[in-house]
Amino acid sequence: MDKYESAAPAVVPRHVAIIMDGNNRWAKKRLLPGIAGHKAGVDAVRAVIEVCAEAGVEVLTLFAFSSENWQRPAAEVGALMELFLTALRREAKRLRENGVCLRIIGDRSRFSPELQAAMREAELQTAEQKGLLLQVAANYGGQWDIVQAAQCLAREVQAGHLQPDGITPQLLQRSLSTGDQPLPDLCIRTGGDHRISNFLLWQLAYAELYFTDLYWPDFKQEAMRRALADFASRQRRFGKTSEQVEAEVRT
Repeated sequence: MDKYESAAPAVVPRHVAIIMDGNNRWAKKRLLPGIAGHKAGVDAVRAVIEVCAEAGVEVLTLFAFSSENWQRPAAEVGALMELFLTALRREAKRLRENGVCLRIIGDRSRFSPELQAAMREAELQTAEQKGLLLQVAANYGGQWDIVQAAQCLAREVQAGHLQPDGITPQLLQRSLSTGDQPLPDLCIRTGGDHRISNFLLWQLAYAELYFTDLYWPDFKQEAMRRALADFASRQRRFGKTSEQVEAEVRT
């Protein structure tokens, strides 16, 4: 049996982060407008949520819209905002019914008041759910996240509640937008590119990276299961030797 065919990997990542790439190229390949790829990508989101929930993943973070994506053509950005608004209103009930808690991370200030209100409403509708935590990164950038965490700590120092020497990696990490969640164990990028594109820069320091040539709309249930199985096949050493890790497992 292929090692990726396991339906239930022995080791499941607590936190999976995904860079959903390739929507435009998926649409172009089919002679469709770019927004058609983004709409098709919503089905892939549902499929990945389903697999992660079944596998016991605690947190799923999806890179939906980066701080750099504002540079795209205005028509595409406008269509993406409309799609985001529609998806929030349509999917919140589905998420709630499936025990999924939704959180939006990123700088919301640039979004329209209507979209900001829809974000708050969707979060409120799912706030009491105790299953998978779905974090959607929107107008998010890893550099922005580190800067806002540093600014938060600087205000604490300015107020006299913290000494500069008291700033530790652990304290800065807790000030990030994902600070109350476990760090990502696995980062997946679809679409064939091998980079993390300013996504969770601090948080991904020791994450396992998984790249696939599949465009995001084609990354469905079986593709997600293969990524989880690949993760389960890896040895995570965190700076230690293989012998040290194996000895810890035996004990």
